[in-house]
Amino acid sequence: MTRQVIEIHPDAPPKPAVGAACNGCGVCCLAEPCPLGVLLSRRLQGACVALRWEGGRYVCGALTAQPSGLRGWLVKRWIASGSGCDCSLEVTGKP
Repeated sequence: MTRQVIEIHPDAPPKPAVGAACNGCGVCCLAEPCPLGVLLSRRLQGACVALRWEGGRYVCGALTAQPSGLRGWLVKRWIASGSGCDCSLEVTGKP
């Protein structure tokens, strides 16, 4: 079993169950970028450069830029906004 260590803000909400609504825990985006994040980060692994800590939760900087029209639709689709948690990573405490 492969183990990956990511640093999560201590005040981040706990990771929701797969399929539950996103709560801004940041686990998915800290582990690896989504398709849009790959373009923005220019990498396939590691934290997405668009990830921002705001108001006690992680948010996508590409989405908080308030894109509208087709651009906004594409951003939401690429980051799977509104699809629920799709991150199957298991979060554990300190090693």
